[in-house]
This record gives sequence, C-alpha cells and structure tokens, in this order.
Amino acid sequence: MKSESVYSENCQVAVVGAGHAGCEAALACARLGLKTIMFTVSIDSIALMPCNPNIGGTSKGHLVREIDALGGEMGKNIDRTFIQSKMLNVSKGPAVHSLRAQADKSEYSRSMRRVLENTENLSIVQAEVTEILSENHHVTGLKTYSGAVYYAEAVILCTGTYLRARCIYGDVSNATGPNGLQAANYLSDSLKSLGIQMYRFKTGTPARIDRRSIDFSKMEEQFGDEKVVPFSFTTDPEDVQKEQVSCWLTYTNEKTHEIIRENLDRSPLYSGMIEGTGPRYCPSIEDKVVKFADKNRHQVFIEPEGLYTNEMYVGGMSSSLPEDVQHKMYSSVAGLENVRIVRNAYAIEYDCIDPRQLAPTLEFRDVSGLFSGGQFNGSSGYEEAAAQGLLAGINASMKILGKEQLILDRSQAYIGVLVDDLVTKENREPYRMMTSRAEYRLLLRQDNADLRLTKLGYQVGLISEDRYQLLLEKEKQISEEINRVQHVNIGTGEKVQRLLERAKSASLTSGSTLAELIRRPELNYDILAPLDPERPKLAKGVAEQVNINIKYEGYIKRQEKQVEQFKKLENRYIPGNFPYAEVPSLRLEARQKLEKYRPVSIGQASRISGVSPADISVLLVYMEQQKRRLIN
Repeated sequence: MKSESVYSENCQVAVVGAGHAGCEAALACARLGLKTIMFTVSIDSIALMPCNPNIGGTSKGHLVREIDALGGEMGKNIDRTFIQSKMLNVSKGPAVHSLRAQADKSEYSRSMRRVLENTENLSIVQAEVTEILSENHHVTGLKTYSGAVYYAEAVILCTGTYLRARCIYGDVSNATGPNGLQAANYLSDSLKSLGIQMYRFKTGTPARIDRRSIDFSKMEEQFGDEKVVPFSFTTDPEDVQKEQVSCWLTYTNEKTHEIIRENLDRSPLYSGMIEGTGPRYCPSIEDKVVKFADKNRHQVFIEPEGLYTNEMYVGGMSSSLPEDVQHKMYSSVAGLENVRIVRNAYAIEYDCIDPRQLAPTLEFRDVSGLFSGGQFNGSSGYEEAAAQGLLAGINASMKILGKEQLILDRSQAYIGVLVDDLVTKENREPYRMMTSRAEYRLLLRQDNADLRLTKLGYQVGLISEDRYQLLLEKEKQISEEINRVQHVNIGTGEKVQRLLERAKSASLTSGSTLAELIRRPELNYDILAPLDPERPKLAKGVAEQVNINIKYEGYIKRQEKQVEQFKKLENRYIPGNFPYAEVPSLRLEARQKLEKYRPVSIGQASRISGVSPADISVLLVYMEQQKRRLIN
C-alpha cells in the first residue's frame, strides 16, 4: 500500500507562537540571518493584547527600554501606535521613573504584523503545532496538526496562555484561548513526553464596555504628559508629540463589595472550578475584596482600547464572576450606572513550565536546541514576555551560528533579574517584574538602558554600525561634560543669588563648583544653565545623564562597589559536570537542588531555593581544594 505523503520543509529556527515573545524571538533570529518560521494558531492574533491596552509601567518600562537597547521591536512599535503616554513616579528618584503608554490595540497588532511580514528570512505559518521532534535529547523540528513536518536546528516555544487554555466565568467554561481564539490542545502531551515539567497557571481580564454607556462626569479625567518621551532610543522625540486621548479614574464602593461578597460562592475562583494559580500582584476584584477587607474602595481605570472603537477597558476589575453578577457589580461603580458590557470578564487557565528547567540562556537543560520565552515560562505581562522572547531568539541564533550566547546578570539589566529569578527561584504563581526585585536599580535605570546594553546588542548583531557610533559619541559627550561641570566655578554674585532665591535654595557665602550646586535636591543641570555661559549644546539624553551622574554620584559609587562584590561570586563558574555528590558536608536538599538545576556560577547557586549560605561556603572550600590539587 502506498504511504500517505506529508508536507515537509526545512528552516533553521521555528518559533511557536506569535505573541509578544514570539514576535521578538522571530525578528531577532531573522535579523541575524537565519531562515525563521513563526507559527501561530491565528495570524489575526499576532502581537495581540488580550488584556490591558498598554505597554510599560512601573519596572515594565525599564524592560521595554532594554529590549530596544538590545535591538528589539516593542519600543519602536508602541511609539508608532500609542494614544496616550505618561512618565510614572516622576516625584521620586530616577531609579523608579517608568514610561507607560496606552496603545491602540488593533493598530499595535497591525503595525507589528507589517514589520514581521516585511522582514527578510522570516515566514509566518498559521497552524497549530502539536509535537516537538527530537533525537537523543536534541531538537530536530516540529509537527503541526495537519501532519506537516518542519525540520529545524532550534525551536523556541512562545505559546503564551494558549496551551490547553480554558476561559471561565461563573459556571461557563470555554476551551478557547484569549478573546475566544483557538486553544492549542496537543503540544502539552508532547512536551511532557520529553520530560518537561508543567504547571497550571491562571490569569484574568476585566470586562470591555461601551463608551456611549459611560457617564464621564462622575469620573476624574487622566491626561497624558504634555511633552511625550519615546520608548525607543531611535525615535525622534518630535515624532511622538501628538494629540492624546484621555483615560478616566473612578472607584468601587461598599455596594460593589457587597455584591461581590454575596456571590463569592458562584465565583470559580472560590468554588474550586479553577485549578490554576493566579498572579498575586494583579488580583481579581474578588481577591481584592476578600484580601483587603478593610478597604472601602479600589481604583478603577477606564481606558480606551483604540481610536476607532467604543470599547473601553475596565482596569482594576478583573473577574470571573457569573455574567449576571458582572452586570450588577460594574453598574454599581460611579459613572457606570447604565453600563453596557461588550465582552464579559473572564479568567483563563493554561499550561506553562517550571522555568527552573531552563539555563540562563532560556534553553532547556535536558533538550538541546529547545528554547522557551514568555508567559509559557510562568511569567505575566507583555513586557516580560517580549524580553524573554528576544533573549531566547538571540541565544538560539548564537547557538546555531557557533557564537557565544548572551547571559545578562542581575547587575546588567532588569532582563537579567527577570531571567535569573525565573531559572533559580520557585515561582508558584505568574512572575511579575517589579523595581523592588532589582538590587541594583539605581544603576539599572530606564534612562541609561542604551548605555548599558546597546554595545551587547551590537556585538550580537542586532544594532547597526550607525547606531553604535551614535552611542559612542553619546558616551564621549557625557564624560566630557561631567568633567567640565566639575571644574566650573560659581561665584557669589547677584545673578547667582537671585537664581538660588527663585529656586528656594540657600544662598552662597563662598564660591562653589557647578557640580556641587547640582547635587542640591532643589537644583539640577538645567536650572543652573543661566550661570554656565560656556555650556555646550547637548541632546536631552546627554544632559539627563550628566545631571543624574553628578546628583547621585555618591549613591552610584556605593552601588558599583556592591556590584563588584556580586561579580566575584558570579564569576566563580561551576563546571557543568561538577560532582556535587562527592562534596562532603553538603546537605542532601542542597545536593539534590544543585544536581537538578546545575547553576552556572556560585552566585546563581546561592539564589536557588533550598541552598543555604552554609552550603555555598562548603562548595567554595571544596572548589578551592580541587583547584590546589590540580596545581600540585
């Protein structure tokens, strides 16, 4: 009998998923010259924003800037498609300043799709991937639902929330992905057959409502910044100065909370219908009412989904309550008394992995050539996903090209903190990036992401020569201007005293350098410009770095010393075949964890749950003894 033929094709990299992680992974591989195919269950879901219609925010803005500095696309895309932009935390220090922009969701997706479709070496295929093919623990390709086979040197899993997805509200359960899109129901079994450990996580989204049914007079209008700052270091600031839309702020009340409490038994979160663990830092309104019972109100942000739709996002009121309860609950909020729901709120359950199975390169330790990025790694958020997708794409490419892979540590980038936390720490809930997770956040500011990472992007091959030369010139200008300002002497003349008085700063009784004045809390580089006639004309980004580096010099130097100590442990590398079983006095739990996760350095080993400081001391002593034996 003649065997049935199947379609087959060869590529170098296959990317499974076209969300924020998949887009960055596919673009990185293709831009590095590798034949890349990106698979998606729906081409219409490329760069989809199934939940909040924004990019950035506290700590997340840092990630977007770092993605851009390394040569990724997210920052450029939101600069093209935002409808409101705001710098958050401006009343605080620069370490926590974070850019956040509302997106036109449809245009964001269309814009990213245009980029993908016009990128050389990149193809998009609409198909459900059902199986990962491998031989001797090495990836060889994948198979789709139709039986087609695609042979690849590397596969990057960016499946988001689609694996065995289930959308739930009340007693309604639909076996679909977000927004009613097709779920991927077969790939999980293939991954489990490769020995990959899976979790069941959940996230949720609020209702979408009709703008025409909202009484905005009962809400507080929220405006964007007068002077918009772009996300991408390559975007001309003048190109993003445009008319912006408003968002709105209202609040829940005791009536809202009473409706929720009376119906908790009908919530799948509390009835046991939902198995997955949800994100602690982005809770449903049910969780907020239960866990913060002392609060009589919670913020609710009403945000437009785009310029050409009446759909509005109800930020802060994610829910999986039944449909009838949702109507009562939302209509109890000021301004929403006559609200019309366009799309019900729902929770979504999905399969993801224990990311501790990954190396810091985001490659599976036990399956060579198989990489993973995004929410599939147990994280939450578009920005966290994009960052992981970019890193996975870079490292898959470097592996194929025979080049050194990129590992970012905690002192280099928020991306380094994100990945290190994922691959070393036990996360029993979707991981969310926060500034508090970054020990060296004064050095890892969003404003200096290019100075920290663009050279690495250039070495990898994602940053052009022109952009690299611009960075070198920027570094030179910053250094020269800091040096000049430290030697500019300011007298006690009348002009000086008048300026200080206007700035509510103490008058000078003796001469001072310009740098010393900049360090005063109420003064800065720009305010003091009238006292500095020799000042060169500098780009805003250069002036900003001069001001920050002078004003926070003491704190920066202190943190740099902390990084030096951190690097000592990070640079104590542990061989991949290190014999933990032979180390005397190493506790059983530590030995098991170290054998399982195979840390690349003493620093990473110290952050593994279950490995104590005493275990690290034992390891260091043993490694030193082994080193001496080899010498002798």
